[in-house]
Amino acid sequence: MITLYDCATAPSPRRARILLAEKGVAHQTVEVDLRNREQLSEAYRQINPHCTVPALRTEDGLLLTDNAAITAYLEACYPEPPLLGRTPAEKAEIASWQWRVEFEGLLAIAEALRNSAPAMANRALPGPVDYAQIPELAQRGLARVQQFFGVLEERLAGREFIATERLSIVDITAVVAVDFGRVVKVKPGEQHPQLLRWRAAMGERASMAL
Repeated sequence: MITLYDCATAPSPRRARILLAEKGVAHQTVEVDLRNREQLSEAYRQINPHCTVPALRTEDGLLLTDNAAITAYLEACYPEPPLLGRTPAEKAEIASWQWRVEFEGLLAIAEALRNSAPAMANRALPGPVDYAQIPELAQRGLARVQQFFGVLEERLAGREFIATERLSIVDITAVVAVDFGRVVKVKPGEQHPQLLRWRAAMGERASMAL
């Protein structure tokens, strides 16, 4: 049985949960309590030395410690429905937009949160090493999130999905990013009608409740 090391309140493992649901992959879940820094415990370090979630243990014992690897593995093992594209053009479009959503969206929000939240003092980056906060990065992150929402608003004009004509990994990542914005008090507003329409439609999918 596949095992997902998860945290119900964190955005990164939510991406993996939605992906598994969309693929219909049976798995068991092990909760890792990030609030109490269980990811830094010696027990979890023995499982994942990177001290991050999600991590996915495959049926043959391979440990995957990031969403890129988890996505590549599940797409290869469970090709339907295809979430990384069917044609070369689709695959390229999805790869490009996935990078943008991660870099311009998720990373910007994480930058704003991790460099400002008192609970994350000296934890400005995930992983086994402590890094000090840089307040200027928090301000830059907030500006980047606003810009990112504008990019999605423009892209979604007349479109049902972000990258291609079908649901892709990009839509999953973008939902998590848009929802994650609430932690830095940034969310789509009346100036983002296309983004709000898309998010409402995505919310009708059962996987999005995870």
